[in-house]
Amino acid sequence: MRTTGDRIRQAVSFEALGLLISVPLAAVVFGYSLEKTGVLGLIGATLATTWNYIFNLGFDRTLKRLTGSTRKSLKLRFLHAFSFELGLLVAFLPIIAWWMGIGLVDALLVDISFALFYLVYAFIFTWCYDTIFPDTDATASPVQ
Repeated sequence: MRTTGDRIRQAVSFEALGLLISVPLAAVVFGYSLEKTGVLGLIGATLATTWNYIFNLGFDRTLKRLTGSTRKSLKLRFLHAFSFELGLLVAFLPIIAWWMGIGLVDALLVDISFALFYLVYAFIFTWCYDTIFPDTDATASPVQ
């Protein structure tokens, strides 16, 4: 299992890099100001960082209990990324609508766009992170 310090490093680096990429991209794609999109990004990053820590801790504990290891197969990586983003999507939707002053349908489009971006980003980031900073518990064969 990863240490608390390692989990914090992972969550903070994930969100910082994600913000640097997603905020300017969202401002251009949706036509919102960089400032308004930037604040939304910071709100989302704070929410996501908290969710990241809680979700990854629970996912790893469950995986270790069920398989004896935290090693993730390709299928588990997809499940991990998808379930993380689904939980965040539900929590972030009302915040987007409120902050941007838009209806829930428009907020859902913004939210889904962020989720799709972060779904791909989370998959790539966590794979790279696990390669650069391997989890010592991830030595057993992955569950298929």
